[in-house]
Amino acid sequence: MIAVQELTVRLGKADVVRGVSFSVPRGGAFGIVGESGSGKSTILRTVAGLVPEWSGGMWIDGDRLTRTRSKASYRRLQMVFQDPYGSLHPRQTVDQLLSEPLLVHGIAGVDARVARALDEVSLLGPLRFRYPHQLSGGQRQRVAIARALIAEPALLLLDEPTSALDVSVQAEILNLLADLRRQRNLTYILVSHDLAVVAHLCPRIGVMHHGEMVEQATVDDLRAGRVFHPQTAALHALHLLLERV
Repeated sequence: MIAVQELTVRLGKADVVRGVSFSVPRGGAFGIVGESGSGKSTILRTVAGLVPEWSGGMWIDGDRLTRTRSKASYRRLQMVFQDPYGSLHPRQTVDQLLSEPLLVHGIAGVDARVARALDEVSLLGPLRFRYPHQLSGGQRQRVAIARALIAEPALLLLDEPTSALDVSVQAEILNLLADLRRQRNLTYILVSHDLAVVAHLCPRIGVMHHGEMVEQATVDDLRAGRVFHPQTAALHALHLLLERV
């Protein structure tokens, strides 16, 4: 579904991502982990078309992505950001937030599609006309997911989608994302610093360190300690330590 080859991203005078390659099959899920500043979120933003200066190759469903993209190209992929409060317009109701992508892409049946989108993320009808500040953090992130999916993309980019939420709400959102991927045969790229979150959704994981993807491994390899790069081993050891706390 998506292939990234030798992706290099320059911000200012520095290459913050260097020579990263990976691919994800249709309906698959790929996780990217690493410490803050390792370049993982930059990869996601570049795939989303939010970073202009990059080199290498990126393909979605066989079509090569360029720096200039069409409206149809943007519809094929959508992004869910880390902070659901910051990513939702504070002066738009949920109804307006969900209607806007449909209007932008000229998709008919707005009222019915909005109602269905809310139902898919288990939000009750009365919430449709509330503002973001009237919702809980978990409800806001469900709205953000509904907005990302309402134009029916094939690829969903998830940038730390649960890190701003309470632990109990995190599990709900992760289970929702897993269910939606199965139901819609969606392809996911998930960025997180939390190995447990990534392992919940992604059978394969890429480890970032200083702008490079130093290792790719399956979740089973990680659990068994079958890793080779010191950064992967350090992340695995930290994960085991946190599980004991």
